[in-house]
Amino acid sequence: MEKVVLHATRRTLTGKQVSQLRRKGQLPGVIYGHNYEPTPICLEAHNAGLVIPHLTSSSIVNIELEGKTIPALVREKQKNYIKNVYTHIDFQAISLTETIRAEVSLHFHGLSPAIKDFSAAIVHNMESVEVEALPNDLPERIEVNLATLARIGDAIHVRDLVIPAGVTLLTDGDEMVSVATATHDEGSDGAGGELAEPEVIEKGKKEEEK
Repeated sequence: MEKVVLHATRRTLTGKQVSQLRRKGQLPGVIYGHNYEPTPICLEAHNAGLVIPHLTSSSIVNIELEGKTIPALVREKQKNYIKNVYTHIDFQAISLTETIRAEVSLHFHGLSPAIKDFSAAIVHNMESVEVEALPNDLPERIEVNLATLARIGDAIHVRDLVIPAGVTLLTDGDEMVSVATATHDEGSDGAGGELAEPEVIEKGKKEEEK
């Protein structure tokens, strides 16, 4: 991803007064983190709104504030979903020379043969994994190829993921990422066949008739 820069100004309004900034087209936020005193900031809402949706939890964004460039990660996005606008952004200031921990999203691709051959359903158990790396080594996402799921019961575990050099995976390797599971139509006995009709027991009735 190309270098992302957001221009910010120091914010003096807080609390309920922040709504005044939003009406003026400003997006309030805060920067905190590595040897950095928490600092309230404002961004130009329109420009920020174009950039922020494309940032993942491992994307580095450079905040230009008072003549300084502060590398940071987006830690929280607050959004008004009715108006489809962001209302507040939290940034974590980082050092480019020290390793950090971050959640990296998983990107699922490929077609599982189990879907075509066995009418399987693919269940995803997680959307991201935790890693540790230097900020510039953090991947935007980690690819998960579903083509390896060939039969019912086949699974992809965290240990199967291909991790870039310089990145340490912190999530437990035994955790399951995705699995191919069986699907059953109504009227199925759960093993792919039709339900057998129950045997009608009439012995007692016939004995009574005798």
